[in-house]
Amino acid sequence: MNQQQPHTEQDIRDKLSRVRHLILDVDGVLTDGRLYFDNHGNELKTFHTLDGHGIKMLQQSGVAVAIITGRRSSLVEKRAHDLGITRLIQGREDKYTAFLELFANEPYDMQHIAYMGDDYPDLQVMTRVGCPIAVPNAAPPVLERALFVTERSGGMGAVREVCDRIMHAQDTFNAALAPYLADGDR
Repeated sequence: MNQQQPHTEQDIRDKLSRVRHLILDVDGVLTDGRLYFDNHGNELKTFHTLDGHGIKMLQQSGVAVAIITGRRSSLVEKRAHDLGITRLIQGREDKYTAFLELFANEPYDMQHIAYMGDDYPDLQVMTRVGCPIAVPNAAPPVLERALFVTERSGGMGAVREVCDRIMHAQDTFNAALAPYLADGDR
């Protein structure tokens, strides 16, 4: 068992301030992790609107968002498209190889990458990036290796929480929020 020291809020903020890429798992992070099928074998997924809007705001602030998921689903493809996420790799249990494919044609620094996961396959990337993030319903080895654990569970606004924390750390949150406020509220 890996017993790392808890990170201070300042350490977390410093690491989040350097994030240029947020990579997300789907089942258990963007969804609650349960798999739903109708009587015809069609898969159903539920996504939280808070997560979606947070992703859009984060991308507008200059942080790229990508998805790597072990399952393949047209629903995930549609959700990614709707959110403006162009970097999507599906059906891959070897998430580190998928990660390398994401960055095959561009330079990157592991310290500038955040990865949000909940299960063992996510550890392949989480243990290499600068900002490994877990949801509270993640598997214990994932929780133990996370820089921090969100307050909200997967599929319940956890991604939005991370997006907001990154924007706060990078001092871009107020600018991202400004279009939604009345002039006197700014």
